Amino acid sequence: MDWQLFGLSFITVFLAEIGDKSQLAAIALGGSSESPRAVLLGSIVALILASFLGVIAGGSMAQFLPTKILKAIAAIGFAVMALKLLWPETEA
Repeated sequence: MDWQLFGLSFITVFLAEIGDKSQLAAIALGGSSESPRAVLLGSIVALILASFLGVIAGGSMAQFLPTKILKAIAAIGFAVMALKLLWPETEA
């Protein structure tokens, strides 16, 4: 196992997930339910499934596109999201 890649993946996903809407939903569900263990397990399974789908999609795309292009697509996607956050849409 590539432990450096494991650590990089862990840190990236962990930092990306802190304070996002799924964590806030888990806090709300955990605080309002009588079974916080069920909320924890449901949240764990959901994150694992979402990560699994992302890895499968990335692996599939990597068979058709060079790594450099995949990284460029990801960078452009993050830049677009950042610009949307900086310049919110105005209501007409």
